[in-house]
Amino acid sequence: MTDKHVLITGGAGCIGSLLVSELLRKNYRVTVLDNLLFGGESLLGFLRHPNFHFFKADVTQSRAVKNALKDGWQKPDAVVHLAALVGFPFCQAVGRQSAWLNNVEATKKVYSQAVDLGVERFVFTSTCNVYGYSPDGMLITETLPLNPQSLYAETKVSAEEYLLGQKDSSCAPLIFRLATLYGLSPRPRFDLLVNQFVLDAHSKRRLWISKKGNLRSFIHVHDTVDAIISGLNVSDLLFRGEIYNLGTQNYKKYNDNPEIGNIEMMDQKIEDIDNLENLLKKYFQDVYIEPQKDLTF
Repeated sequence: MTDKHVLITGGAGCIGSLLVSELLRKNYRVTVLDNLLFGGESLLGFLRHPNFHFFKADVTQSRAVKNALKDGWQKPDAVVHLAALVGFPFCQAVGRQSAWLNNVEATKKVYSQAVDLGVERFVFTSTCNVYGYSPDGMLITETLPLNPQSLYAETKVSAEEYLLGQKDSSCAPLIFRLATLYGLSPRPRFDLLVNQFVLDAHSKRRLWISKKGNLRSFIHVHDTVDAIISGLNVSDLLFRGEIYNLGTQNYKKYNDNPEIGNIEMMDQKIEDIDNLENLLKKYFQDVYIEPQKDLTF
C-alpha cells in the first residue's frame, strides 16, 4: 500500500472521477469531497475499495476539507481542487455572487484548510478562457496578458491571483489552465463541443455549427488526468507558483451548409506538435507526457 494520500474536491465530476480511478490503480489513498450536485453514480464503483473514502459536503463550507478526513488515515500529501461552477452558461445562470462564492471564496477556504493540515501541494484547475481571444489565431502561451471575456473566466483569474500570492507558503500551488475537454470518463459530459458533436452525429445524424470559423484548443480528459498526476509527483521546486497551459493545437469550426459541419485542423508551425511538453511551453524537469488521444475521426 502506498503512503501517498490525495484529497480531491469535485471528485465525482468529469475529470475527478477519472482521476480517482487512475490514482487508485496506482495504489494511492484517495479522499473525495463533493456535494454531488450532478449525482454520484460516477463513484459507485469505488465505494468498496479499501483506499477510497467519500465525504459529502460543499467546498463553500469553512471546515469541509478538515471534516472530510478519515480517522486512521494520514493527512493528505496533496489537494487537487476541481470543484467549481464550470463554464460561462452555468455562472451566468447562478449570478455573480454565487459564481464568486463557489469559484473564488471556496478556493481560498480549501487552500487555507490545506495549509492548516500541513498539505504540501495544491493543484488547481483553471481555464484557457482567461486569455480571451487569441490575437490572429496565434498559439497562446502562459506569458500572454489575461483578457477574460466571461464571468466564469473572471472567477478563475481571481482564484489564480490568490494562489499565486501564496507561492511561498508551505503548501505549494500549481495551476493548470485547461483547454476544452473531450473524451469519456466515469461521468461523461455531453455539453462540451467535441462530445456534443459525437452525440449529435450519432443521435441526430447532423451537426449544428453555431459560430463558424472560431478557433479552439482541446485536451482529452485522459491527458488532463495524466498531467495532474505528474504534477503530484514532480519536485515542488519545479512548479511552485507556476502556471501551465494544457491543450493541443487549435482547431477551426467551419460548415459548408447551415446544417452540416466538420472540424478542420489549422496548421501550426510548432516542432513536434504531438508532444504535450512542447505545447505546454514549459517543462517539468525529467517528466515526459505524451498525449494518448487526438481529434482523429
